[in-house]
Amino acid sequence: MEVEDPTMEAGSTIKLTVKFGGKSIPLSVSPDCTVKDLKSLLQPITNVLPRGQKLIFKGKVLVETSTLKQSDVGSGAKIMFMASQGLHQGEGPVLKEASTRPISRTAVSDKVDQTKPSLLVDKNRVDRWKATGVIALAQANLKEIPKEVWDCGSGVRVLDISENFIKEVPARISSFGSMQKLFLQGNGLSDESIQWEGISSLKRLMFLSISHNNLTVLPPAVGSLTSLRQLDVANNKLTSLPNELGLLTQLEILKANNNRITSLPESTGNCSFLMEVELSANIISELPETFTKLRNLKTLELKNTGLKTLPLGLFKMCLQLSTLGLHNTEITVEFLRQFEGWEDFDERRRTKHQKQLDFRVVGSGKFDEGADKSW
Repeated sequence: MEVEDPTMEAGSTIKLTVKFGGKSIPLSVSPDCTVKDLKSLLQPITNVLPRGQKLIFKGKVLVETSTLKQSDVGSGAKIMFMASQGLHQGEGPVLKEASTRPISRTAVSDKVDQTKPSLLVDKNRVDRWKATGVIALAQANLKEIPKEVWDCGSGVRVLDISENFIKEVPARISSFGSMQKLFLQGNGLSDESIQWEGISSLKRLMFLSISHNNLTVLPPAVGSLTSLRQLDVANNKLTSLPNELGLLTQLEILKANNNRITSLPESTGNCSFLMEVELSANIISELPETFTKLRNLKTLELKNTGLKTLPLGLFKMCLQLSTLGLHNTEITVEFLRQFEGWEDFDERRRTKHQKQLDFRVVGSGKFDEGADKSW
C-alpha cells in the first residue's frame, strides 16, 4: 500500500520507492519535503528512529536539512534505507512478518516437538495441585490446557502455562476465583486466543504476564483487574494501552517494552502506586503530563524510543524517582538540567548508583564501569 505524506497539497507530489529489508515501500510526498520529514514519515512504517535512519540516493547519503528537490530526488526515484543497530523499536521492521516463539526455547522451528511425548497427568500430580493451589506447567509442550487443570476448582492460586504452544485461553478460566498469579507468556497467543471475559473476572489476580506473544490490542477489560500489582505485556505488537489502565490503582509494576506503542493514556496518572514503568523500545514521542502524579515512581525506563521531552514537573513531583533510562533518545543531560527539581533527582540517582558500585566493588574486588547505564 502506498503511503502518502498527510501535509502535502494535491497536485504537488512525487512518487518514490524506499528499499528496506528486502521490501519496497512506495511513497507519495511533496518535492519540498525535507529529508528529516521523510524520515519521520518512515518511522512508524519501519519502526526505526529517524536518527537511526540513513537514506542513500545515487550513492550519496541524503542530508536531513535538504529538501527532496534540492537533493535531485524526483518521481520514480529509488532510495536505499539503512538502519543503525540498536535504534529499532518494538520487534523490528513492521514490514517483516514477525513470528513469536516461546521464550528461552532453543527449538529450530515454531512447531510442537512431535518427538516429545504428551504430558501425562496422573492422579498424584492432580492431588498435589489441589493441595497446594499451584499448577506449574511451563515448557510442557502443551497445545491446550489439560482437562485435569479444570478439575482443580476454585482453590487454584497460581497457574503457570508459559512457554508452551497453547492457542486458546477460554472463558472458563473464570472458575479459578482465587487466582493470584497467571503466567501466559511465550505461547504465541493472538488477540483471538484470549477470552478476556474470563480473565477479567479474576478479581483477586495480582500478577499477570502475557509477554512474548502476538497481541496487537490490550482490551478495556483489563481495567477490571483492580487487584493487579504487576502487569507484563512486553514483547508483543501493541500500538496503544487502553484508558482503563487508569483503573488499576493498585498497580506497582508495568512492563510494556518492545511493542509499537505510540502514546500512553492520560489515565496512567491514576495508577498512584506505580513504582516501576518499563516502556523501552516503543515509538513514544512524549509522556502525558499526568505522569507527574506518580509520586511512588522509582524507575522509569524509556530507552530506544522517539522521546523528545518529558513532563515538566517530573523531577519536581516524583520525589522517589532515582532511575531514568533515556539511552538512544533525543533527550540530553543539558536539556534535563533545565527542569525544576533536576538537582535533587541527580543526587538521588548518583547516590543509588554509588551504592551499587560500592556493593559490586566489595563483592567482586573489581570496579564495574557499567554500573550506571541510565544515560
